[in-house]
Amino acid sequence: MKILFIGDIVASPGRSILKEYLPKLKSKYYPDVIIANAENASGGKGLNQKSYRELLDMGINIITMGNHTWDQKEIFDYIDEVDNITRPANFPQRTPGTGIVYKKIGSNILAVINLQGRTFLPAIDCPFTKVSEILEEAKKKTKFIFVDFHAEATSEKLALGWYLDGKVSAVVGTHTHVQTADERILPEGTAYISDVGMTGPLNGILGVEKEAVIKKFITGLPVRFEPATGSRQLSGVFIELDKNNGLAKNIKRIHINEMDNFFE
Repeated sequence: MKILFIGDIVASPGRSILKEYLPKLKSKYYPDVIIANAENASGGKGLNQKSYRELLDMGINIITMGNHTWDQKEIFDYIDEVDNITRPANFPQRTPGTGIVYKKIGSNILAVINLQGRTFLPAIDCPFTKVSEILEEAKKKTKFIFVDFHAEATSEKLALGWYLDGKVSAVVGTHTHVQTADERILPEGTAYISDVGMTGPLNGILGVEKEAVIKKFITGLPVRFEPATGSRQLSGVFIELDKNNGLAKNIKRIHINEMDNFFE
């Protein structure tokens, strides 16, 4: 099974570069399934219904979320009606939506789990305990299990990667918007990267206009954050899974830097 995962899509720059380059990525990697983190896809925070449909029209099969899941209020109108969005499974029990979705791919089934970290983020349920509970269900249906861990601290992401090594196909980190260079296959066969990076503005700060962020650091005063404009970037990973055991055979970072006219 071949998986293409797109890192945090930020606002219209993220959606536009994805629309431009996704056909090229499909032609190069021939993925069986395309997953994207879209918690910032609408205006830099949240996912409205228009952006959700736009991503599906591009060819995104499954969408994962994070701490900005509820920032576009209209998501409450449709998240329980669709079967291809997963929000962090360790949100409170009565939260709308689901923390795991399943996708039929040929004769196989892929399970996609979304989790959120607790270090430097709101206090929610333990991601380690929650994923253990979910795996009992998922393992009954499939050996292909993909985890998007939306977390701040690299240590927490690494801990979950090692905790799940050999139990899931892949653990990929999102949230920090900076692609890390630590992609690897852990000893028991789980593909891992601390952060896939972001898809959106290149010359902002984590996708936001840099002037506003700098002003906040200098003055300590509240400022209004807006998505940056100009050159764009696309970040992702391509992962190949063994059809016999569901474990990883290969993981490759993808980074497109529009300023350098770079496509690999």
